[in-house]
Amino acid sequence: PLRYISRLKELVKHEAEKNKSQWKTMGPAKVAVPSPNDFLQKRSKEPKLAPKKKEQDGKKLLPLSVPPRTYHPVTHIKKNFINKNAVAVIKGEPLKPRHFCVDTRQGDKYLLEPSGLFPKYIKKKNYGVIPKYVIRRNEEIKREEEEYQASVLEQLKKKAMKVLSEEERTSVLKALKKNWEEINHAYQGLPILTDTMYKRMHKEELELKLKQLEHDIAAIEKHKRVYIAD
Repeated sequence: PLRYISRLKELVKHEAEKNKSQWKTMGPAKVAVPSPNDFLQKRSKEPKLAPKKKEQDGKKLLPLSVPPRTYHPVTHIKKNFINKNAVAVIKGEPLKPRHFCVDTRQGDKYLLEPSGLFPKYIKKKNYGVIPKYVIRRNEEIKREEEEYQASVLEQLKKKAMKVLSEEERTSVLKALKKNWEEINHAYQGLPILTDTMYKRMHKEELELKLKQLEHDIAAIEKHKRVYIAD
């Protein structure tokens, strides 16, 4: 049989020749040969600094921190260390002994001052005095409360709300407590056995009334100002 010959043979050759280039991997055929006189020397490729100049850009350099030759320090000064130490000892405060607490017979001890058993803070000058930041914070809270009450009163005036006086508030509170006592007395007089529907409903009704009265009494006792609508 005849050997198979591809129809694209010439096209493949053309594409292969097109992508080739001379000296692509081996380099150029001829290069400049270095001179034998310019051989590689030690430290020749290291960067070199520019030579130092005494004056740079017309500005004089700062003098070195070295004393001049004409400088003569004061020497041979006699110092009496004995008298100096004696004066320091006389004027100095004596060391206070540290308080220890021994808690075992083997002699184990610990410092008494940081243990909490030593009356350390009650001897301070400002012990029991309210700090300034607490006073300032209380004043801010009081001022905010007054501003809030003023805004509430303004809103109530706009909405035609009435503020109960202290006498009215006390009388309402007494009436609620008296009503609670009467209903509680009736509740205590109920029979133990609730075997009928009427007894059960009557008991639940009294419990609801007592719960509502307790809620109203607690609300009035908690709030000093009570507002009602006209």
